[in-house]
Amino acid sequence: MSFNSFGRVFTFTTWGESHGPALGVTVDGCPPGVPLDEAEIQPFLDRRRPGQSRMTTQRQEPDQVRILSGVFEGRTTGTPIQLMIENTDQRSRDYGDIAQAFRPGHADITYHLKYGIRDYRGGGRSSARETAARVAAGAVARAALRELAPTLSITGYMVRMGDLAIDRSRFDVAEILKNDFFLPDAAAVGEWTAYLSQIRKNQDSVGAAVELLIRGCPPGLGAPVYAKLDTDLAAAMMSINAVKGVEIGEGMEAARLHGTENADEIRLGPKGPLFLSNHAGGILGGISTGQDIAVRFAVKPTSSILTPRRTINAAGQEMELVTKGRHDPCVGIRAVPVAEAMAACVILDHLLLDRAQTGGRRGTIGPGTSGSQAV
Repeated sequence: MSFNSFGRVFTFTTWGESHGPALGVTVDGCPPGVPLDEAEIQPFLDRRRPGQSRMTTQRQEPDQVRILSGVFEGRTTGTPIQLMIENTDQRSRDYGDIAQAFRPGHADITYHLKYGIRDYRGGGRSSARETAARVAAGAVARAALRELAPTLSITGYMVRMGDLAIDRSRFDVAEILKNDFFLPDAAAVGEWTAYLSQIRKNQDSVGAAVELLIRGCPPGLGAPVYAKLDTDLAAAMMSINAVKGVEIGEGMEAARLHGTENADEIRLGPKGPLFLSNHAGGILGGISTGQDIAVRFAVKPTSSILTPRRTINAAGQEMELVTKGRHDPCVGIRAVPVAEAMAACVILDHLLLDRAQTGGRRGTIGPGTSGSQAV
């Protein structure tokens, strides 16, 4: 299996399977001298790990990370950083019934058609368990970004789950880490809890939408054609398990707008260009504007449910299948920290790419300015 690596300058390669002894990630391209230890990485893994509430899978994994290389005396050395997370709560017996059958909505059938072999225990590499390694890589990226872009912040939260959507008039970023849904609306938590509890009782699952807000991103990141910042952010989100759609700024809503509504007008502010709106979502022509970058994506309902579904087995026989095991009734919940991690990796990668190409030089705007200047 190829293509297990992500990034251009700041890169990571994940390894391991859902029911193997361990999984992990090799991070390369991290600048030297960045303060880093296990305690720096662990809080991000704790946000993603399963079994923390009845709203997620009850698989009990501590997700304790170990740094095996690339760090000396609490700082990165510039060499590859190897991170390992042991699997401690595998129940492979739950998957015996699907050893020869294909779960509807899963990658079972495509893996079989492509490779002729698959790890049916939790899906192997196709399992969302792989995203723990991404979150570890994202924690490394965040540590580097704190050194290189200290004003930058990346915040993810849920904006929809099935029929329920947030009330943006009650948006409170301080509430996001205080509830099981990463909701920026404390008043909605009770309704969302009851809604998902009923879906679980019905032996069903539900989809979700997640939004990312990237603030303090410097202007000038991204390239005009094949390395657009929005292209790479969209690819990063689409690479997350169960994601089926991504939009930036107005996204699909731009299809109903007129040019007079959608184009963000500009004035000159005290610190440079001042945009009067942000329909573009902080990116124009593939390059960051310095405004907030807004990314949203849709996550499909978890395919592993206890309600019988029609399928076939490897012999081509038709059958009904119940997917046993411990699964998230809404996989979108735990996608939030994964999305933040992927965004951190993309932003750091583009920051390092920009330094390599432009050396930090920027065009200037305003009276008495011409050419470019270093930033």
